[in-house]
Amino acid sequence: MKNYISLSVALIIALNLMSQTNTYEISFGNAVHHEAEVQGVFPELTVDTVSFRMSRTSPGRYALHEFAKNVYNFTATDSKGKTLEVLRPDPYQWQVVGHDETIKISYTLFANRGDGTYSQVDETHAHLNIPATFMFSPETSARPIHVTFNVREDLNWKVATQLKQVSGNTYMAPNLQYFMDSPTEISDYGFREFKVDSEGNTQTVQLVLHHNGTEEELDTYFDKVKKVVLQQKEVFGVLPNFDYNRYTFLACYVPNASGDGMEHRNSTVLTSTRSLGNGGMENNIGTVSHEFFHAWNVERIRPASLEPFDFTSTNMSGELWFAEGFTSYYTNLILCRAGIITADNYIEGLAGNFNYVWNSPGRQFFNPIEMSYQAPFVDAATSVDPVNRDNTFISYYSYGSVLGLALDLSLRQQNLNLDDYMKLLWQRYGEKEIPYTIKNLQEVLVQYAGKEFGNAFFERYIHDSEMPDYKSLFASVGVVLSTADNAPYFGANVRISEGGTIEILRSTRIGSPAYQAGLDKGDSIMSINDTLFKEGQSFGGIINQYKIGDTLSVKYKRYGVEKTTTVILGANPNYTIRLMEKEEGSPSIQALEKRKIWLKLK
Repeated sequence: MKNYISLSVALIIALNLMSQTNTYEISFGNAVHHEAEVQGVFPELTVDTVSFRMSRTSPGRYALHEFAKNVYNFTATDSKGKTLEVLRPDPYQWQVVGHDETIKISYTLFANRGDGTYSQVDETHAHLNIPATFMFSPETSARPIHVTFNVREDLNWKVATQLKQVSGNTYMAPNLQYFMDSPTEISDYGFREFKVDSEGNTQTVQLVLHHNGTEEELDTYFDKVKKVVLQQKEVFGVLPNFDYNRYTFLACYVPNASGDGMEHRNSTVLTSTRSLGNGGMENNIGTVSHEFFHAWNVERIRPASLEPFDFTSTNMSGELWFAEGFTSYYTNLILCRAGIITADNYIEGLAGNFNYVWNSPGRQFFNPIEMSYQAPFVDAATSVDPVNRDNTFISYYSYGSVLGLALDLSLRQQNLNLDDYMKLLWQRYGEKEIPYTIKNLQEVLVQYAGKEFGNAFFERYIHDSEMPDYKSLFASVGVVLSTADNAPYFGANVRISEGGTIEILRSTRIGSPAYQAGLDKGDSIMSINDTLFKEGQSFGGIINQYKIGDTLSVKYKRYGVEKTTTVILGANPNYTIRLMEKEEGSPSIQALEKRKIWLKLK
């Protein structure tokens, strides 16, 4: 529930409105062809024309997703079965007129994408994201909702959801916001749970896993999940007060799923094509870490810009560098602290995000707040026209992650830390479920670390696009940031085709040698210094034959026309991040102690 009415208050309201409860029923008789049949009953209506809509958005996503495109066979009747007139004022809405205070709707839903945004129905499961599945009536959004899932007993399906069970396969939500935020997995899944004490309140954490693996694999993976949960609890000191004292991981690791993770108030969706026995044990646990951290940061420490969540348009938020980015910083840090990955792997793994952010031209166009504003265009959003994102956009996940790293290491130089800053935000905003603004984030940092430090961080790195001094920050914990000074750099993302030409796959980066030479996405390089290419050659191997500063004569084809340009090789701008002792250095005792505390090494 993301409208910040407490569950107890919402339930009292729901009890008072029981006679006005909206009900849904969904069946999966044609699952083999990815269809579900949905019925809804809306009683005691007081307006002449009632709108029914499919959502255009989904909690946890920041872009438009036109769920109405998968709906057909819509009909509406009154309480006596009389067919009612249906108007279509726009592609997302069905307006029903002439009712007798009750409207019964029915429609067919096509659903065949199993991830955190869409729904998937087939013989293996009914994987339901609620906004992608159920129509709603805005006029009745405050009403309680009952939904009955007609499971396929022949397939041994069971229901898993954060919704409260009424009886059998019927569940309830206190209002529309809560309903829309409650994904549901219906399948023959495996199940594990454990109890966690949090300030005298015992809460249950469940893992629902739809997969084709073994019980032993499920047990091993569940142990990793438990470590993540307990390590994240240490950051904030407490678990959130989950509704009904229950949190559920809804995981689908099956070939027909699409990779994703999506946070919700008391649950999260985890999807992957990787089975636990085929790389998923190591590769999927990062999504567990990221999404569970959202139980605090986003779900309860929540940007005011995401409230109330709009199912008809996008919520533009300037806080995603913090909500998603700082969560991304903690994703692998938690895995390291929990002993799931080594300190060595964690440190070296920082280089990917660091190089992406550090070397991106995008910082000359947008600061982290403005990068966050781009979410409606990039968060699983689709368009057919080319865009220049390679030069103008930095993911707020990555941008916020490297800023979270810098803030943590900067605070530690003052014997402070990011964990305690997050605790303060939790106590001030998350625990009380008071939405925050960017100004609030700055005020709490000033309170925690001092006026000069807090204001400088926000002025330089959040409201502007400066970069912190990472070299000295890393050195403070015995880590070396270094470049490959002697490596030549061409500056294009390419592949060598079967015909022996080099195809430029992405926009060349502003300032790179390829960009300065006028090369761009779609160009086919035919030769370098009159040397042709062979299938199977490595482009990096070709360039590494030369030195920084060498001038290359490049023949290429654009729009069918052969051209020639000159590329002057630059120095590779990428960095490596490694433990000092692996670079033949000796970190100080003080640096080693800071690293030990930071990574919680034993």
